[in-house]
Amino acid sequence: MVLKESDSELSRGDAAPAFELDGTDGDTYSLDSFVDNEALLLIFTCNHCPYAKAKFDHLNELADEFDDAAVVGINSNANPEYPDDDFESMVDLVDEGTVDYDAYLYDETQTVAHEYGAVCTPDPFLFAHEDGEWTLAYHGRLDNALNPDDEPTEFYAREAIESVLAGESVDHDDLPSRGCSIKWVDE
Repeated sequence: MVLKESDSELSRGDAAPAFELDGTDGDTYSLDSFVDNEALLLIFTCNHCPYAKAKFDHLNELADEFDDAAVVGINSNANPEYPDDDFESMVDLVDEGTVDYDAYLYDETQTVAHEYGAVCTPDPFLFAHEDGEWTLAYHGRLDNALNPDDEPTEFYAREAIESVLAGESVDHDDLPSRGCSIKWVDE
């Protein structure tokens, strides 16, 4: 396990890079798949990382809590050296209810993670749907629990989603997320 902190080149107000990824439900998803929402929380995550696993329940709660926000996991750990992160294991996590986001997508080529500048799991990006475009409203920690066994007391992503849904800008700073490094195939 290599501990990393998020550090994307995307800035608030930047457009979300386009993607087309397969979901665990057999459908193919793009940004357009979520246009009925006002907010889109994309989380680069995986199946095996203790930091990512510690956030499964919280992300499930966010997906359940907000009708006008889509919570979407993207697994970019398409490295054969980490078989727990393969597509079949993703499907298993969804089927058993461990992962219950609006969609769980597989970035098999790792292109999407590179385009977003994702570096760790979890690495959350919150976008607001404005004038037909997804623009970055917040990139950072889901909460203040930095280690897998910590209990959060502050919920940054929830507050950011609430701000976006209220048509307001996110007040708090982008604080780097912390987790295992994405397992790049070419490294």
